[in-house]
This record gives sequence, structure tokens and C-alpha cells, in this order.
Amino acid sequence: MEGKNGQLQQRKDDALPRGTGNLCQWYVEQAENATLRDVEGNTWIDFAGGIAVLNTGHRHPRIVKAIVDQLEKFTHTAFQVTPYESYVALAERINSVVPIAGKAKTAFFSTGAEAVENAVKVARAATRRHGIITFGNAFHGRTFMTMAMTGKVAPYKRDFGPMPASVWHARYPNPITGISVEDALASLHDIFTQDIAPQDVAAIVLEPVQGEGGFHIAPPEFLTRLRNLADEHGILLIADEVQTGFARTGKLFAMDHYDVKPDLITMAKSLAGGMPLSAVSGRAEIMDAPGPGGLGGTYAGNPLAIAAAHAVLDVIAEEQLCARSVRLGSQLVDFLSSARANCSAITDIRALGSMVAVEFSQAQTAQAIQQQAMARGLLLLTCGPQGNVIRFLYPLTIPDAQFSKALDILSGILKPYQDS
Repeated sequence: MEGKNGQLQQRKDDALPRGTGNLCQWYVEQAENATLRDVEGNTWIDFAGGIAVLNTGHRHPRIVKAIVDQLEKFTHTAFQVTPYESYVALAERINSVVPIAGKAKTAFFSTGAEAVENAVKVARAATRRHGIITFGNAFHGRTFMTMAMTGKVAPYKRDFGPMPASVWHARYPNPITGISVEDALASLHDIFTQDIAPQDVAAIVLEPVQGEGGFHIAPPEFLTRLRNLADEHGILLIADEVQTGFARTGKLFAMDHYDVKPDLITMAKSLAGGMPLSAVSGRAEIMDAPGPGGLGGTYAGNPLAIAAAHAVLDVIAEEQLCARSVRLGSQLVDFLSSARANCSAITDIRALGSMVAVEFSQAQTAQAIQQQAMARGLLLLTCGPQGNVIRFLYPLTIPDAQFSKALDILSGILKPYQDS
């Protein structure tokens, strides 16, 4: 590569370890709503959203103003040393909307993995049990505990040695691979008979829509029966909503689509519109299980991120982003369904609001489409165990004309794959 991007890439290769891989070989200089501009002046329509972090778009004016206003007051005190009202107020707002049965309480952290780890800590403290059950193809983070919980080896676990104990993986319902609800529940019973007694299990953790796993949506029947199974054995149910939260699925939380309510919910990503903030919410009596000092972190609930999150909730409500998520998602699904009619390479389309994915028969096809899209000014992400799924994580604030332009780009790319 030549030019500024090439120079930066060389500097990156010289200064950073290879484990910090990058999708793009260009370097962003400016971003606004759904547009990215690199150091050489090229632009892309952003359908990646910082991996589901930017449901409210890049640099939303309300969020920028909230951060600037807080910046003029203080940037950090460590909440557990010197608390501040904005943290308490955000917890109150989250508690009022989170789909938890009864009174809820919330604690803030910095990353999604940190939220998941703290949910495990809360669950173990509340139940006095150690076992954690998650699901195949799940993604919960890159720390050692969350790596153990993640249901994919490469690149997340490979080369990193033994994982923490007391974590088992059940099967997640997936009609594409023939895993029925009955199969998934049977795998849980197998764990109870072969690996760990149910009375030793603290929590079952699942994504209501698997993110890295390919945007597979949990069937309502599965969640209902999972809730019943957990209640039967005194096991807590934790919903990992790090990727699904904050209007992405057409509701504030994906669990709002179900009658079932979890005991704990983790959230991060779009919670603070690009600022590092995560949270664990749950039933008050469960959240109160750890003693004083048992939860926290130096940067947990950073004031700038808290201010951004207040603005995010305002924007979602005032701009009706849940409804817009449904409308944009429906438009995208209609487009993909029309393309599928003449393209046997497309094997499935999955969507809940604007959490949309299209699966291809081969990973090479998905990756080729991703590369061609980038060459034409559209940034896409892949996912799934085989990397054969393209997921769409555009800002929900994207202008209609720009959204249509992105679909036009995608239409031109898909034409050569249509059946003759």
C-alpha cells in the first residue's frame, strides 16, 4: 500500500503485535452518523457500527454535547471513592426499563466482558454455587472467564492455555444445523447427568440473539422452557444483551420480545454511543448478594461515559429508534429476500428488528462480498462459526437516502451471484 494509509499500516505492523488484527487496511480520520472518512479522504457507509456500538451513529450531537458538558465538570473520580449523582440517575433510568421481574438494581462497568464476569460473580454470590452453563457458538468476551464461556475456539481461545473450570456448553437451537429446541434442552440434561449436578449450577447464560455465532434468534419456546428448567433447579438465568441492546432488535432489549424475564442482564456496546460503559442489571435481592467492595473497578461508570449513556437513552426515545429499527430492518429483509429468489448462494436470512444477517453457502462468498463492498464504499462485517454470514449493524440514525445507496451498492455486488 502507498500513501498515508500504507504508511500507517507499516507503522502499525512495526509497533503493534500481530494479535491486534484489523479488518480494514485504511485508517479513519473523521466519522459522522453513518459515514467514515479515512486519512486520504475516501469515505465509506458504515454498516459495522463499531461492532454494534453505534446504534445512535457516530458523534450524535446530543451525545457530543453531553460529553463536553461533563468534561467541563470532572472526568474521573472513581465512583467507589467519590460518587456522583449522574451514575445513580442512570441506574434509576435503566432499572425502570430493564425487563427484570420486580425491583431491579444496576451496577456499571467498562466493557462487555467485564459486565459478564461481574454477572457471574453476582450469580455465584447469590446462589453459593459455582457452575456456569453457556452455549455453543456463543461469544461473551476475551478475558479468561469469558473466553471459557465463549463457544468458539479460534481465534478467541486458541494458544491461550487452560480455561477456568466450572463452565460447560449446551447446544443452542439452530434449524440450519438441525439443532431443535428438544435437542438443546436434551444437551442441558446431559450436562446435568454427565458433568455437573443442577444443584451446583449458579447460572445459565445465553444471548437471546447470538452475535458472533451468526445472529441466531432464540425460539420463544426455548426461553420459556429454559426459564422453567432454571426455576426447577434454583438456577439463575442471565441474558447477555451486550450486542442486542438499545433498540438494535426493534425494542430496547431483545428480551422485551419474550414473555420470559431473566434474573440478570448484561449490557454494553451501544449503551453509551461509543464511550466505554457496560452494566449488569438484575433482581434487587440478587444484585445485593456481593458485599460492599465486591463490585466495582477503577473506571467503572466513568462520568463521561455515564453522561453519554443518558444522552443515548434520550435519543432513542426522542427519535423513536426502536420503531426506526423495525422499519429499516424490514426494508433490508425485503431487499435480501428479493435477492435470495435469484441467488442460490443465499441459504438463510435472519432478522429481529435491525439485527439482520444473511447466510451464504460458502464462507468464500461472504468474504468476497465483504471485500467488494469495501472497495465500493460500504463497510460490512461477517460472523458465524464458518464465517459465511454477513451481519448488518448500521446506525439506526442513518439517513434514508444513504441507507438506500448502501442497498444499491449491495445489489450490484450480488448480481454476479444470481442464478442464470
